Amino acid sequence: MLFGKSYWTTPEQGIRREWLLTNGMGSYSCGTIIGMNSRRYHGLLIASLNPPVERHLILSSINETFLMDNEEFHLHTFMTPNFTAHGEYSLETFCFNGLPEFSYRIGSMRIEKKICLRYGKNQVAVVYRVKDPVRCKIQFTPLVNFRNYHYLSQSRFMNFATEITDNAMYLTPLDTDRKIIVACSDGKPVKKHCFFYNMDYAYEHERGLNGTEDHYIPGFFETEINEGVDKTITIICSIDEPLDTLDGEAIVEEEVKRQKTLIEVCGISDDPFLRQQILAADNFIVRRNSTNSKTIIAGYPWFTDWGRDTMIALPGLTLSTGRFRDARDILYTFSKYEKDGLIPNLFPDRGDEPAYNTVDAALWFFQAVYKYVQYTGDIDFVKKELLTVMSNIIDSYKYGTLFGIKMDDDSLISAGNENTQLTWMDAKVGDWVVTPRHGKAVEINALWYNAVMVMSHILEKTGEDNTEYIELGERIRKNFINVFWNEDENCLYDVVNENGRDGRIRPNQVLAVSLSFPVLEGKYAKAVVDTVYKKLYTALGLRTLYNKDPGYRGIYAGDQYHRDGAYHQGTVWVWPLGHFITAYTRVYRDDKNLAGRIKSFFEPFHDHLRDACIGNISEIFDGNEPLIPRGCFAQAWSVSEIIRSYTEDYLPLLEQ
Repeated sequence: MLFGKSYWTTPEQGIRREWLLTNGMGSYSCGTIIGMNSRRYHGLLIASLNPPVERHLILSSINETFLMDNEEFHLHTFMTPNFTAHGEYSLETFCFNGLPEFSYRIGSMRIEKKICLRYGKNQVAVVYRVKDPVRCKIQFTPLVNFRNYHYLSQSRFMNFATEITDNAMYLTPLDTDRKIIVACSDGKPVKKHCFFYNMDYAYEHERGLNGTEDHYIPGFFETEINEGVDKTITIICSIDEPLDTLDGEAIVEEEVKRQKTLIEVCGISDDPFLRQQILAADNFIVRRNSTNSKTIIAGYPWFTDWGRDTMIALPGLTLSTGRFRDARDILYTFSKYEKDGLIPNLFPDRGDEPAYNTVDAALWFFQAVYKYVQYTGDIDFVKKELLTVMSNIIDSYKYGTLFGIKMDDDSLISAGNENTQLTWMDAKVGDWVVTPRHGKAVEINALWYNAVMVMSHILEKTGEDNTEYIELGERIRKNFINVFWNEDENCLYDVVNENGRDGRIRPNQVLAVSLSFPVLEGKYAKAVVDTVYKKLYTALGLRTLYNKDPGYRGIYAGDQYHRDGAYHQGTVWVWPLGHFITAYTRVYRDDKNLAGRIKSFFEPFHDHLRDACIGNISEIFDGNEPLIPRGCFAQAWSVSEIIRSYTEDYLPLLEQ
């Protein structure tokens, strides 16, 4: 994906597109296509000190200054409240092909810069290639930090013990035993302690937050360039890990090879859209120290791993991409933390108990298990390691567990009260429950039916009696229609509780048609799909509320109060779109032009991959046109559901 100067005619335009690298540990590197840090979460190395959490900004950026003929030329781009450095004026192209590559020109001299995060290590390499050079000196100035990635730094609170050697700077943040190393393959380190003051982050101001901070400068590396002699220079930053190489080109080659292997494992080589999504999926699959296993990061740049998101994202990220071992590892780990019939929504990082505050994570676990069996046929693993846990979950939901989760006399599940938020629409500001959905939520009961039928299927496969589950499933199916069918709107009610039936039209109902065992079929299923298509569909996802509803909020912007007030009140989400596509494929399976219709659902994402975080899919979009991307710039279940529906629903149609 190549971008040129027309994409950064102004800095405001240039920061609209971002890039992301990850290392399988929760660490990441990210920035904009013009090199300007515009978020507190931007930096060359944001290291996870206790994977995948305790992220700290370590290396903000490297400022590059070329000294020639008594003039200074700068490649770095930044903004302070009173000044903007326009390094992008020398930037000719930005290219992303698994790694970000910047191509600059100063006169006739060309400079290429690649950034590579080392997989499994808290190390970043920045590789410069100077071509057709004139005689000059280059000064590389690292902007170092050591702060929680959610916070901001001020110089008066920053203190580093600094040691300079022949080719490296060693920094120890005050009152820690951490060791930061910044080394240069071809450059003399010059000690010059000072601070970079007031780096300004536009996106933080947009979110109603403070957005100005300082960075520590230990000095700079100076490199001599001779005329006509091309040169490669690598700068590597590491924390708590010794450097075993300063060969940046070898590091890049190693990462390119790893990415190529991911695509080969999936068996897809001739579909550029899917290839890019396989690489995007890799960003979210990481190692968790506290469980010594794999987990799934919910989104970048600020989320960590959550149970609900992990279960929803697992099929697309791991199964559709051929990463069966990772899928098995995740399922096994979450099963070991089942408690009172619930799956953790949040794992502990300091020895505390996991958080279990969700009604749907345990039910999504069944969907993930069924998909795992579909893809792998590994019923023995499920019988040996998961079946007892699955039985515990069913029994707990039947007879009652935490948070008021319990099967009612009509065999449907009720959960929570007016003060709890247990479904995925869980925004809460202070005491304000933005989208109250306690009682019987439509997707929870679609998931409940699906879980019972998955259990029945697994028992049948293992030769055990499943009569109890078949009978329970039939009662759920029958009462589901009676309780949730909204005759006036020809679709499903969203929630039923002591306040009555909530007729607001939301996307949750599509799960009644899209899950592996749909609770709706025939005319009811088609009516739901048609209503959702007509009233909630947009080019980039489903609105969380019909835009004619009085409670609709079409812009996700401003401070937390305004953002959370719109989060599930009209904001467009991508992940329900995957389920809509599956549901649409089912109810229109006899349409002769079905492949063309399904293709049209994916076409807008070909463009979106070149916007926001390049190659990734955003968490949310404004409900109002023009559907501006918001929230996390790379979201696990967004990527997952586009991959899953693309491989399960669209590609098979092309083979017919």
